Amino acid sequence: MTSSDSSSAERIHPIVQNQERYTLRRRLLHGVVLRLVGFGMLIKPHIEGRELVPANGPTIFIMNHIGAIDPFVAVGAVRSRYMVPMSKIENYSHPILSFMAHAWGVFPVRRGEVDRLALTSTLWLLEQGHAVLMAPEGTRSPSLIEAKEGMTYIATKANAIIAPIGLDGTDRFPGDLKRLRRAPVSIRFGRPFRLKIGDRRRIPRDEMAQMTREIMWQLATLLPEQRRGVYSDLDQMTTDTLDFLDG
Repeated sequence: MTSSDSSSAERIHPIVQNQERYTLRRRLLHGVVLRLVGFGMLIKPHIEGRELVPANGPTIFIMNHIGAIDPFVAVGAVRSRYMVPMSKIENYSHPILSFMAHAWGVFPVRRGEVDRLALTSTLWLLEQGHAVLMAPEGTRSPSLIEAKEGMTYIATKANAIIAPIGLDGTDRFPGDLKRLRRAPVSIRFGRPFRLKIGDRRRIPRDEMAQMTREIMWQLATLLPEQRRGVYSDLDQMTTDTLDFLDG
């Protein structure tokens, strides 16, 4: 390893650097824990648009975040590739969440600050052609709130595909399970797109804000009206900065 490679590695989380060691674990967790147990016994998923999932290439899957099981549901719904989620560092003190995070290869992020290790780790994953999972709002909310621009910044730097996932019903777990019912969960995949950045290295702040709004409107279209929150007025929706992969 050259000194340049070593310096780069120091800026990437160890979990992220060693993705190959998680392949077999992810295959087992995806098939047995997420799909057989999770989708077969705990929730009742209804999935739409799975054919829209990008088969390869650097991809940012974005989701609305309404329930604790959202990342598990999103990861379990995609069969063609494995996502690498990030999780707030507080989850690593929870015995079950910490076990699942370490088993799958989830990397931590510190909320409320610029976490440069998480940022460089995410960019490295995308540069290697991986898929990452992000919640643009940065926290759970029953309806969409203003998204952080970190997601947009990363997408522009990596020229990544963005694939939205709309979730509904995950907040009914584990309440329904306690009543011996499988929670009905809706999982809707939207049209994948890239941001129109051309060969520019820097994007003006006002354009970055427009990109973020347009990304979130695409997510809002996948949700029932009561979940759309600050992006509920779809009459204002524009797509000027989006380049849809399906034309």
